[in-house]
Amino acid sequence: MKHATSRRSVRLSEEIMRELGNLLAEEVQDPRLELVTVSGVRLNADISVAEVFVTYSAELHPREDVDKALEKAKGFLRTRLGKRLKLRKVPELRFRFDEFLETMVYEHPE
Repeated sequence: MKHATSRRSVRLSEEIMRELGNLLAEEVQDPRLELVTVSGVRLNADISVAEVFVTYSAELHPREDVDKALEKAKGFLRTRLGKRLKLRKVPELRFRFDEFLETMVYEHPE
């Protein structure tokens, strides 16, 4: 997937990250998503797909459960995102676990 680097796409990815974080904290009722944090968003070149990087504690809920909950909430989040950002075409959301923090904490604990 070719990634977008224009100012518009950078600004839009920051807005998507902020709004998804707010939606997860304020509007999503699923207890499996209580402590999910959006750590980044990367848009493809034509802004049709947003890769959303998330972190969460696997101690509370297994990773598979959180992944299923995110997949289930995807439509709701996309709809609310379109209303909040007033986008004509909302990018498809693809959630990915952000392994960067986990790698830095557990593999490089210096």
